[in-house]
Amino acid sequence: MQILKPDFTRFKSITDFPYAENFVDFDTLKMHYIDEGKGETILALHGEPTWSYLYRKFIPILKDYRFIAPDLIGFGKSDKIVGRKNYSFDLHFRSLENLIHKLDINDITLVVQDWGGILGLCLLAKYPERFKRVVVLNTFLPVGKKMSFFFKLWRMYAKYHPSLSIGTIIRQASYQKIPAEVIKAYEAPFPNRKHKGGAVAFPLLVPATPNDPAVKPIQKARDVLSKWDKPALVMFSDNDKVLGGLQKFFYKLIPTANEQQKIIIKDAGHFLQEEKGEEIATYIDQFIKDNLKIT
Repeated sequence: MQILKPDFTRFKSITDFPYAENFVDFDTLKMHYIDEGKGETILALHGEPTWSYLYRKFIPILKDYRFIAPDLIGFGKSDKIVGRKNYSFDLHFRSLENLIHKLDINDITLVVQDWGGILGLCLLAKYPERFKRVVVLNTFLPVGKKMSFFFKLWRMYAKYHPSLSIGTIIRQASYQKIPAEVIKAYEAPFPNRKHKGGAVAFPLLVPATPNDPAVKPIQKARDVLSKWDKPALVMFSDNDKVLGGLQKFFYKLIPTANEQQKIIIKDAGHFLQEEKGEEIATYIDQFIKDNLKIT
């Protein structure tokens, strides 16, 4: 298994991500994470094909908390493994287990989106005692049922594209025009095709059949969330071409989600943290402070 270290010179031109680099060892790999502020812990997980840069707009708003956001293996400033077949649900899940154990974090407010949701909600299901609240942004919990035609095309694109275009994915899944320097920041972790194994793998790791090994932990996440009695906040955007409308699934699944204000983030696409980061962070701050109880 060939491991590639990040080219840190590619990150030097990023001017809006001034956060200290932290690393945790996982097997023979190093996982990068940002760890800013003090107070109650927020753990924010990114998805495909982004990295912790996606959460940069949250940190100034959530300055009263300890804000932790890792880069999944294969993304951001974490190590990359060459070859998409070397990535698995288990690899990513164990790396997040390793992170929360090594940092020994508890009373966590979990914030998840995209693949960060699949992995993070499974993590919550295995260690519910460590989590105090959950914030669910555009994500899903697939259990190997029929895929949409759009998603099948996305899988084919990821599998057969000669060098997956990270910038194109960000642009096409966004509602607003993303500035060129921001696109460059999202492309920074991926200097060439060899670094893109993790990004290529994720669409192909979404369970396509009920026998997929990821289905069991994902089903457990569904089961645990169906009985979740701690605060839960669901926020989806109104212009997500990938997972739009799936907030209804989580409102039906999580009992306490219906105790909160139903929020739709307007004029945002799939990467709603990028387009409406400050607004979302303000809702999270309010949610933590008073749980947005409807009276």
